Amino acid sequence: MSVRIHPTADVSPKAEIGDGTQIWLFCQVRDNAKIGTNCIFGKGVYVDNDVVIGNGVKIQNNASVYVGVTIDDGVFVGPHVCFTNDKVPRAVNADMSPKGAHDWKVTPTHVKAGAALGANSTIVCGITIGKWAMVGSGSVVTKDVPDHALVLGNPARFVAWVCSCGERVKLEEASGKGTCTCGRVLVKSEGRVQLAQ
Repeated sequence: MSVRIHPTADVSPKAEIGDGTQIWLFCQVRDNAKIGTNCIFGKGVYVDNDVVIGNGVKIQNNASVYVGVTIDDGVFVGPHVCFTNDKVPRAVNADMSPKGAHDWKVTPTHVKAGAALGANSTIVCGITIGKWAMVGSGSVVTKDVPDHALVLGNPARFVAWVCSCGERVKLEEASGKGTCTCGRVLVKSEGRVQLAQ
């Protein structure tokens, strides 16, 4: 296998790109980005300096992944998803001088393995999106999302638990367990939901 980069993409020679990754039309990947193996970046994806992306990640058309973002293995980032990285964004300082690189602080965001971010969702910086969590299309995520949680809306709110296959799973109150239509079992223990061993 080898890396496949479309001729229209602008990929920094200082970026690290894993084997089998495909970077399509009009993408931009900046200095020191670290991209794992077997990723697929659709048309117009922007990956900023120092972003870290794991293996098997799919980033759909026109998504913007800014400095401070870490994306773990197997994450799906839908079309036009936008990450932020500044809690108090301004174009200028209080004296109206242009903001420079040292006039603001990057606030990191972490998306854990297997999570899925629906089209046009906005991920406000400083949060963690848990393993196998799902963010509905158009949602604005302003706080941490637990593992296996489905969140929807603006601001995004918890609506259900989801299996790693993506289907909703109802957990029984007494046992804290629920079985997905695919046969996997989710269990809630000590406030955390995970796949049963």
